[in-house]
Amino acid sequence: MTKKKSKKTMLSAFSIILIMIAVLAIVSHLLPQAQFINDEIVNGSGVVGAKLSEVLMSPILGFQDAMDVCVFIIILGAFLAVVTKTGALETGIKVLIKKLKGRELLLIPILMFIFSIGGTTYGMLEETVGFYALLAATMVAAGMDTIVASATILLGAGVGVLGSTINPFAVGAAVDALPEGIVVNQGVIIAIGIALWLVAYVIAVLFVMNYAKKVKKDKGSTFLSLQEQKAMERRYGKKEENADVKLTGKQKVTLWIFGLSFLVMIIGFIPWDSLGIEFFLDKTGFLTGSPLGWWWFNEGSLWFLIVTILLCVVNRFSEKETVETFMDGADDMISVILIIGVARGVSVLMSQTYLDNYIIYNAAELLKGMPAILYAPCNFILHIFLSVLVPSSSGIATLSTPIMAPLTSQLGFSVEANVMIMVAANGLVNLITPTCGAIMGGLALARVEYSTWAKWSWKAVLYIGLASVIILTLAMLIF
Repeated sequence: MTKKKSKKTMLSAFSIILIMIAVLAIVSHLLPQAQFINDEIVNGSGVVGAKLSEVLMSPILGFQDAMDVCVFIIILGAFLAVVTKTGALETGIKVLIKKLKGRELLLIPILMFIFSIGGTTYGMLEETVGFYALLAATMVAAGMDTIVASATILLGAGVGVLGSTINPFAVGAAVDALPEGIVVNQGVIIAIGIALWLVAYVIAVLFVMNYAKKVKKDKGSTFLSLQEQKAMERRYGKKEENADVKLTGKQKVTLWIFGLSFLVMIIGFIPWDSLGIEFFLDKTGFLTGSPLGWWWFNEGSLWFLIVTILLCVVNRFSEKETVETFMDGADDMISVILIIGVARGVSVLMSQTYLDNYIIYNAAELLKGMPAILYAPCNFILHIFLSVLVPSSSGIATLSTPIMAPLTSQLGFSVEANVMIMVAANGLVNLITPTCGAIMGGLALARVEYSTWAKWSWKAVLYIGLASVIILTLAMLIF
């Protein structure tokens, strides 16, 4: 008589993040306490023990910190619900899969490269959340699963962010935070970024393609649990196929508006002024008050709200249909924004207790006197640890650069390589950390548990990390 296997229960994203907050609170009382002079903290002297009220309030303040992202996602959910109601998306996917019959795998490297361009140029990561539902439906219809969809987006955009070239929220923030007197060569930074980006892209594509081929050949090869497979089938499962499926006139117009809406959003988020392009500056601010290139989540929210209303008019929805569909779409996103808000609570508590300052100052002391061949990997590991706690690239840049750049310069090492160590380590962590709202929100949309993603992706993350360390160590020795 065979024994029944015990059913394993996996921790939810909420539990993982709340446990991290509790652990950080405890650690803040075990470390040396900070010293203050004239109400100013002595950097590196210690931390401030977290109060019970701060621990309890950190997830709430996390929502406050992520409010612009949360509003954006709610309106994006309404937008996607309207598009879904028209049937244009479902029919369009069927037409696409029909045309790509036997060549569906080509979608993976093409889409991953497009997402990676967004990552390396303007740090496209949180903005990808809206694509998860669309790509999940596409990949499931093509005979793959929602892990393939999630990996195409997350690893695609993520390797671009890891190899940022002109990303203002990573490279730009780091260069801006350099102390006076320290100058970097932007050409060297871009060269290192391109090397990191393309090598990581190749590793990620090979990893995703290999898995996608297995799933397409045998559905039993999926890494998803039975519960996740059922959720995937309910949300993105194949509908009854029609060999003569065709798009109606309204559906074609809907898809054109759908595609253009994301194109405009991307153009709006790219910081054109930092690239020396001023074309949009005086001509495109009439709609949101900010010209294209100066958009952030508030402008993106307004844009998708306008497009949602436009789609309702084009498809002749009644007032009641419009409101009900909008509310249903917003309702679908509640779990996503809850995860994002709670995840931000980790960074809030880090800042309140000065744990982030304590770690970076004391780690800098340990790195002094190391040869370049050890300095680069140890610096990378330091920023990996710090990025788990503070996933924001601009936050890490502002915290780390004023301390690590002078140290690197004093030791006679490449400051350009040091900047890219921070960028690459932060990018690597944001491929897998539960404190990144974009990961948790996107996976929730794709109906993939965080624990499943972590178990599936860790090898790819490890290979990308090792390759990045080699490139950065060589850069530290060469430049």
